[in-house]
Amino acid sequence: MQEIKSIKKLLPLFGYYPWSIPAIFTLGILSSLSEGIGITLIIPFLQSLDSQSSQTTQENTLIQWLNPLFSNFSTSQRIIYIPLIIGIFILIKNGLSYANLSLLSWLNSRISHRLRCDVFNQLLNVSYRFLDTQESGKLFNTLATETWRTNEALGILVRLSISFSIAIVYIILLFLISWRLTLVVAFILLVTSLLTRWVTRQSSHLSHLAVDANSRLGIRMYEGFTGMKTIRAFARETYEQKRFNQASKKVRSRFFQLGLIGNIVNPLYEVFSAFLVLGILVIALIHDRTALPSLLTFLFILYRLQPQIQQLDNSRVSLLTLSSSVNDVISFLERTNKPYIISGSRPFKWLESGITLEAVTFRYLPTENPVLENISLHIPKGKTTAFVGTSGAGKSTLIQLICRFYEVSEGEIYIDHTPLKQLDLASWRSHIAMVSQDIHIFSTTIRDNIAYGRLDATEAEIIAAAKQAHAHDFICQMAQAYDTKVGDRGVRLSGGQKQRIALARAIVRDPDILILDEATNALDTISEQIIQETVDNLGGNRTIIVIAHRLSTIKEADQIVVLDQGKIVEKGKFTELLEKNGLFSYLYRIGLTSSPSSPS
Repeated sequence: MQEIKSIKKLLPLFGYYPWSIPAIFTLGILSSLSEGIGITLIIPFLQSLDSQSSQTTQENTLIQWLNPLFSNFSTSQRIIYIPLIIGIFILIKNGLSYANLSLLSWLNSRISHRLRCDVFNQLLNVSYRFLDTQESGKLFNTLATETWRTNEALGILVRLSISFSIAIVYIILLFLISWRLTLVVAFILLVTSLLTRWVTRQSSHLSHLAVDANSRLGIRMYEGFTGMKTIRAFARETYEQKRFNQASKKVRSRFFQLGLIGNIVNPLYEVFSAFLVLGILVIALIHDRTALPSLLTFLFILYRLQPQIQQLDNSRVSLLTLSSSVNDVISFLERTNKPYIISGSRPFKWLESGITLEAVTFRYLPTENPVLENISLHIPKGKTTAFVGTSGAGKSTLIQLICRFYEVSEGEIYIDHTPLKQLDLASWRSHIAMVSQDIHIFSTTIRDNIAYGRLDATEAEIIAAAKQAHAHDFICQMAQAYDTKVGDRGVRLSGGQKQRIALARAIVRDPDILILDEATNALDTISEQIIQETVDNLGGNRTIIVIAHRLSTIKEADQIVVLDQGKIVEKGKFTELLEKNGLFSYLYRIGLTSSPSSPS
């Protein structure tokens, strides 16, 4: 059954707080026992008002157990003491119920927090091989929406366990009062439950459709935000609005259908319960009017039981409607079916000789042609190495392998004489700073964006880095200087300003290895010259790796590597490569500067 599968997937999440379920279950049992005892005391109380009924219900098991408790009390005393005891049990029951609900709220808030954090942690740690196959909008929907719905399913599961424990206590009390009536009631409730299952059997299928529709809406929202400039530049507002409306309408339709199914449970139980209570009352009174005290108590317990049975079915239907959300989140958190970059254990201190690639081949997928093939190369320490080539040659992919965003398919990358995969990832990357064409500026202050390179950087270090990157002057001209908030993805900054802040972020990191991935490609000449001067000043003992689209920017590089279709075709200094009259010379002649290349 689908709901059983959902419960099995949810149960491991309680591993965050393994003591919580037994505690909640125990509080539920104690709460229902308190209420049950209070209800059953109504029988001797009513008997105190009618001595005849006291004599005619002695064969009732529950009455035989209750009557001796008050045998030493007079009728007038019973009328006072029994309601007082009932009141005490009502207080105990509600105190326990409040404690249980408070514990449930505590548990919900913490598991929801842990669930979101785990999903985000998965996003941070899963390999790019996996992320490359996923739609960003769907991942955003999983984090922002489906985690909430999964936590809602957890709450429903807890309430289901509480209702189950309460129902058990009430059913036992009903059996003690009249096992015959209890069997009749059980049969009718079973028929009602089966009817409800028949009516709501489409919930699971609709749940899958609802999650899919919600994911598509998430994609539309994400792409609408990130592609806003493109949408407006091509005057596609009407087109995008239509696509958004259609996606939103599909979500509306699916969740409305789920709501219709979920809402049918209450009316079904209300109708059957009303006829059940009235039928039992009429038949029992016709049979024996003197059994009124135990009959009224039976009906009152049944009245209290019915919402719990109803809650059980409601919870079952709700779990069905949320099953796809649970599957979405749990499958995303599953670690056995996803690739990860496993960190080595050896700490990295500094670069001694350089980075060496030996026969490195890389494929994004095992069935695809290689993006890089048989690359053997040495990147010496303290020198500038530039990579050039046409779009799709594999330049950016090579950088991603050095940063170990991906694992090589074949061959090995050595840092000095140590395989890269043996190094601790955090310590290796802490010695690298990257400035790329597609700079990400966080929606915070300029100070925070620069300090992201080194979180413990002092104010003086931040300002010094900004000055080195030629960013200090324009920052000071802003209304709040370094405290200026730059907006979403740095929308208030020009392209050149973003690049200078990114360069300052790299400088404050004081890296051993500085990577410039087409960092000056989209800049005007003045901004390019400023950044180029800054990079030149950063040289010395620092290893610089440059992906260049404008070949004029790498004239002073110590080594230029020319890539074509994933292979090294030329290597040497600027003048040497020009004299070879090969691919580099051809690229230089045609002026490979005009258009930004796509990441390769």
